Amino acid sequence: MDQRRRTGSEERPMRKTSGTRTQAGGRTSARRSASDGVSDTETVRRARPQGRGDAGTAKRTADPYQSGERRTTASQSAERRSRTAPSSRTPQSSRKTAQVARNSSSGRPPGAGRKKNTRRRRKMGLFLKVFLIFVLLAGILGGAFLWTRYGPSKEKYDLDKYFGIESTGQIGVTVNNEVVGPMAMQVDGQVYVSYETVRDYLNSRFYWDANENILLYTLPTEMVSAGVGSNSYTVSKETKNADYVILKTEGSTAYIALDFVKQYTDIEYKLHKNPDRVMIVGDWSDTKTATVKRDTEVRLKGGVKSPILTPVSKGDKVTVIEDESDWKKVRTADGVIGYIKKTKLRKTETEAYSRDFQEPVFTNIKKDYTINLAWHQVTSQTANSGVLETIASTKGLTTISPTWFTVADNSGNLTSIASTEYVNYAHQSGLEVWALVDNFGENIDQMELLSRTSARENLENQLISAAIQSGIDGINVDFEQIGTDVGEHYIQFIRELSVKCRLNNLVLSVDNYVPKGFNAHYHRKEQGIVADYVIIMGYDEHYSGSYEAGSVASYNYVKEGIQETIKDVPADKVINAVPFYTRLWRMVPKTEEELAEQAGTEAADYPMNVTSEAMGMAEAARRISEAGAEITWDDTAKQNYAEWTDADGAVYKIWIEDATSLEEKLKLMKEFKLAGTAAWKLGFENSDIWELIVKYVN
Repeated sequence: MDQRRRTGSEERPMRKTSGTRTQAGGRTSARRSASDGVSDTETVRRARPQGRGDAGTAKRTADPYQSGERRTTASQSAERRSRTAPSSRTPQSSRKTAQVARNSSSGRPPGAGRKKNTRRRRKMGLFLKVFLIFVLLAGILGGAFLWTRYGPSKEKYDLDKYFGIESTGQIGVTVNNEVVGPMAMQVDGQVYVSYETVRDYLNSRFYWDANENILLYTLPTEMVSAGVGSNSYTVSKETKNADYVILKTEGSTAYIALDFVKQYTDIEYKLHKNPDRVMIVGDWSDTKTATVKRDTEVRLKGGVKSPILTPVSKGDKVTVIEDESDWKKVRTADGVIGYIKKTKLRKTETEAYSRDFQEPVFTNIKKDYTINLAWHQVTSQTANSGVLETIASTKGLTTISPTWFTVADNSGNLTSIASTEYVNYAHQSGLEVWALVDNFGENIDQMELLSRTSARENLENQLISAAIQSGIDGINVDFEQIGTDVGEHYIQFIRELSVKCRLNNLVLSVDNYVPKGFNAHYHRKEQGIVADYVIIMGYDEHYSGSYEAGSVASYNYVKEGIQETIKDVPADKVINAVPFYTRLWRMVPKTEEELAEQAGTEAADYPMNVTSEAMGMAEAARRISEAGAEITWDDTAKQNYAEWTDADGAVYKIWIEDATSLEEKLKLMKEFKLAGTAAWKLGFENSDIWELIVKYVN
């Protein structure tokens, strides 16, 4: 009775909190218990924990009526229900039922395991969600980092900046594989390019005289000239007209019509927009090209982060300039030079061009024998009378060059001591006369003389007139110490003189230093085209102003001079000059005062005061003999050498020029198949030298 009351009192709160679900569960359990022969009261007691909370479970566990017997009965009842359950029940529901049974038999409340597993699953699910979010965020951030670092840039480079365009009216210029800059302008539909661009990139034979406002172009036998603002020009003395103004000036800059340049130059050009630019091609050697596989971009530099210069489309052809790792440097058809990834291009091909343009041919006079030239230093008309005696002492000589002509002033006037009688004697002896002209006159300003067309023409005309009048066979130009800024005017003088010599059948030869970087402005290559012979002055390795003693013409110095010259000039147009003289060097230590005074200068690097005296072979032998010095062989210089000290402690050194040293130099002439040899100067040699020279020139 008490048990029922207690049970009833417990059911009421359960019904209040559990409602329909608990009652329904009770009815179902009652029906199942009835079928198993179990009382309703027992069934309800077993059903209560399924619908009650944790508090009810705790009470029932403490209830003394929840004996092992009743628990066993409940367990047995659950087993019977399991055995008698319809076969239509699913394995899942069976597992649930079995779980309930196990919970009941073990004393655990039904549903406790499910709640624990649920909590575990929830914790695991939450962990997985957090982990996946973290991975996703890391992937996004990592991808963003990798894209930022390695992804291709979409930045577009400013093409105005690329071509150097800063103001309206400027036109960018690309010549072959180089972006030159905003060196052009367009007027009335005609493209004009700056003179400097034409000279340096297209055709160096165009020459602009800024002093006299005249444009010149040198042809083999004619001079072309045009003035500013005119569409007319002259070829020699014939006037011709163009359909456009040939030459314009903007401030100090001269601009030449590109069509006029094309008239004398093998080029093609095309004007492009956005920005305005002109693409000029003048290099028609075999060219590597490639076709674009698919739409892509040309970039400023080789790398996906480099800004984009211009897009290119599938099928576009580009000129390949060079390979750089995974990229190729290319030039587009509209003059943009940049980089494309190799994978975006098809296989490189080589294209050969066929052009109809005829380059002008500068014909030259070429002797059919090995030239053996010697300079004859003549300082006065009277000295010309000694020519017969001078020639008589030689052997095998083919050409004599008297020092007759000197530039007198900056207007191009000439001082001459030419002698027709001298020429006649030389011709009777079987020699040609190539008279020398030098720029050693006093107060001569090289720039003033050579940068003015009128002064150059005056000098050229006087030289040709003197040559014709005296009957000489050629002119030998010996202009020395030309400044770097005078170089383009000097070579224009050589061009113009070559035209006049060619028209008058005169040999033109030009003297040059041993090639060094500081004398490249003498333009040896152009000399080799327009002149008949280029002469290397293969001496003065050490000269009167040298800070240290040394050979005038050591073997390696002479060899280097030949090798460097024939890189620019055909060997059969090169004559190597040797010295008939040497220098005796005197050296004394500098005082402390002298060293202090020279501090910070090049001279301070040398502890000895050095002076020298030039002398011929006979005089050198006499001085060595008087000093009683021993002669030894310097195998590096390929010369005999002597050294001694005088009573005052001064040291003397001399590298001797004699038959032995000259033979080494003549061997080089043969080895490199040069046009011949020359020597400075007649009268400095020993008589045995001529036998040696004859052996090599015949």
